[in-house]
Amino acid sequence: MLGNQKGLTLIEVLIALAVFAAISVSLFIALNVSQRTTHSVNQETTAESLTRATLEYIKSCDYDDINNPPVYGVDPTLDIPTKYSIEITAERLDPEGDGFDDDDGIQKVTVQVKYDGELVLATENYKVDR
Repeated sequence: MLGNQKGLTLIEVLIALAVFAAISVSLFIALNVSQRTTHSVNQETTAESLTRATLEYIKSCDYDDINNPPVYGVDPTLDIPTKYSIEITAERLDPEGDGFDDDDGIQKVTVQVKYDGELVLATENYKVDR
């Protein structure tokens, strides 16, 4: 009677478990990569939005021809998400090359958006005295 019984051998069970484990690990890796990619894209999208809003605010501010370097701030009404920070630097340019301390009416403004202290996006733009 033992010869007629059908069942799985130990080797068949081990092969099935190995196949199942390989599929499970592959699925876990794919989900992990997808989650990291989504987080990265969300960071970049938020950083771009914050940069645009900050540059628009700076555009609406009066031209700073007093401070050296020029000082521009972040829009106080801007809702900055947790872990994000915005750094603004401005420098006077001398396109006429006359060497005077004035900036000939043009300044380079750099906006850096950081997430948890790490740079996500840096954008340079120019502010012109009109």
